[in-house]
Amino acid sequence: MFPLKIVVVDGQGGALGKSLISAVRRLGCCAPDSEILAIGTNSVATVAMLGAGADYGATGENPVVVACADADIISGPIGIVVANSMFGEITPNMACKIGGCRAKKILIPVNKCEISIAGAADLPYSDYVKIAAGMIAGEVKKLRGEAKPPHSSDVFKKDADYASSILNK
Repeated sequence: MFPLKIVVVDGQGGALGKSLISAVRRLGCCAPDSEILAIGTNSVATVAMLGAGADYGATGENPVVVACADADIISGPIGIVVANSMFGEITPNMACKIGGCRAKKILIPVNKCEISIAGAADLPYSDYVKIAAGMIAGEVKKLRGEAKPPHSSDVFKKDADYASSILNK
């Protein structure tokens, strides 16, 4: 296994990031030498994510810029790739760096701040967190060479079912 850097970005009160980090930890997909870095757009969000089990935390625009340079996976609400979203907490530079980096982006649809996603089901928040956590687990396996690339268009259902089977215990 090699170290992976999973970055979770959230703002406001950090509830989505907190739930996501907790779910990823419960799935057990992170190796001891891998890290989850919580980046809050404010200190309240950062503290919430650290409380959920993030290895490190940082707050603000510069940590986003630095973390994107070598992240393997970045996750958070869809607004993290939209300038001025999340009530202005996401700066244009943050959105550009997250959207333009090489990391796999696993974004959670949140229909706020005038962002709607065509085709996204109207699911409970907790279901989106389970799906995203399952996708992160699948991506970790793929990056480590533990899983073959999917041959089915049903990969999202498989990831969500896997996550649900673990998280609903």
